[in-house]
Amino acid sequence: MFSCLWDFPEQDVDIFGELEGQDNHGDGARQSSSSLSSSSSSSRSSSNGSEGGETSSGGSASASGSSSEGEDNGEEVEKKVHGYEEGDLFGSNSDEKDLFGSDNEDYCKTLATSPFPVPVLPVIRNTNNQNRGNFGRGRWQNDRGAGILPRPGPYPQRHNYGYGSKFNYRHDERFVSELKLTKSEETLSRNALRFKRPCELACYSRVEGGDVHFDDRSLRLFKRLITEDVGADLNEGYDTFIEKKDLGSEGFGDLLAAIRNRNIPLGNIHFVTFRNNLNKILATAYIRNEAWEMGVHKRNGVVYLDVHKLPERPKSDLDRRRCYWGYCFESLATEDPRRADGEGIHHVDANAEYCSVIKTKLGAHRILMGAEMDCCDSTDDGRRFYVELKTSRELDYHTEERYEREKLLKFWIQSFLAGVPYIVIGFRDDGGRLVRTERLRTKDITQRVKMKNYWQGGVCLAFADEVLCLALWNSQGDYEDYILQFAPPFNRLELLQAQSCPDAISNHV
Repeated sequence: MFSCLWDFPEQDVDIFGELEGQDNHGDGARQSSSSLSSSSSSSRSSSNGSEGGETSSGGSASASGSSSEGEDNGEEVEKKVHGYEEGDLFGSNSDEKDLFGSDNEDYCKTLATSPFPVPVLPVIRNTNNQNRGNFGRGRWQNDRGAGILPRPGPYPQRHNYGYGSKFNYRHDERFVSELKLTKSEETLSRNALRFKRPCELACYSRVEGGDVHFDDRSLRLFKRLITEDVGADLNEGYDTFIEKKDLGSEGFGDLLAAIRNRNIPLGNIHFVTFRNNLNKILATAYIRNEAWEMGVHKRNGVVYLDVHKLPERPKSDLDRRRCYWGYCFESLATEDPRRADGEGIHHVDANAEYCSVIKTKLGAHRILMGAEMDCCDSTDDGRRFYVELKTSRELDYHTEERYEREKLLKFWIQSFLAGVPYIVIGFRDDGGRLVRTERLRTKDITQRVKMKNYWQGGVCLAFADEVLCLALWNSQGDYEDYILQFAPPFNRLELLQAQSCPDAISNHV
């Protein structure tokens, strides 16, 4: 009944020499200075030898090596050194004595310990810019707090600057390991990983009301004449729309129940997860501003990745209406035997779904995942394949680049992982009216963005391989529970210790 979805092969995703002249010049200066010092010392020695304390004209020499002229009218001609008189440099020579001699009474009466207290120097303050003030980044003092720019110059950087304590996860007692997002796109692109062709092993359906059946009764058939509905109002039936409930770990229990129902062995499986978790991991290779987290629970050698839904801001009516436009387009693009020709859309229930259980392999990691499928179609020979249905706002010159960078990336990841070969996109205007439709082949999306160098599928696969290694290598023993999260400031993935395991996983084991 179940067969492989894609029919394609496996994919690979002397330094001081310049200062020599200056050193020689410096040596000459030092020699000149030494000559000057020697001359001055000679002058002092001569003066100390005389009892009268007068300076002898014959015992001193000038800085240029020439002798001084004789005395005129009993007065000595004072020598000049760099424009200063010698008496200015070395003090008065009229009353010189040996301060430390044995005959010096003042020295002998000096106490060993000073009666004065040790002076305390004032705190050294920054004298580079007295007008900076205590706060702000500019020249004017203000009370606006710390600025947003880093400290200039050689000042030491502040620890955790720009982030509050809630972002300092290293001090979290639950911290186990991390994966810093430092590898470049070029480095990841060199890791050519093989991705095995997805193969369907089981399925289950959730009908209106929440009951689960292990068959394909909720699988819808794609309507090939969807172009006839261009111009339809996607707001039709919004008043009777039933929003999707958050099942939490209960939805993961339905996936495990389908695995048990088909007796699928898990002895050689590394990860059991929903496709949504893998979507988040692969997209993080390029989209670094969307937070997420998931549970990591290892039991009997298998790592179960549980879906965690983060708190969201309350949805406005426009947010709920835009969400409904997607479900309404799915109803328009699929055959409904209960809806007569020309009948409008009504009673759309987002809880009814069909889920496929798929086995694949990313690098060395064998993965068993559940993936919700929108609808299916068949080839001329009767071989069934799945079709992904998406909606998007009509493109213009300003939005086309972001659409190809982000939305097409998410579309490709979701379809590629589950082996969905086709994507049908319904473009609508701001009022919710269907403008046009477009059918894309999943394998053509990467070629579309390759010439623009927006993103590479192989980089996403290589990044996901490293993340799975982080979760697997840190789960060496059984019965270990963690939380894998990607949160602000969005510069690393972190593995935190968890306190419990969902009952759906514990009961399954």
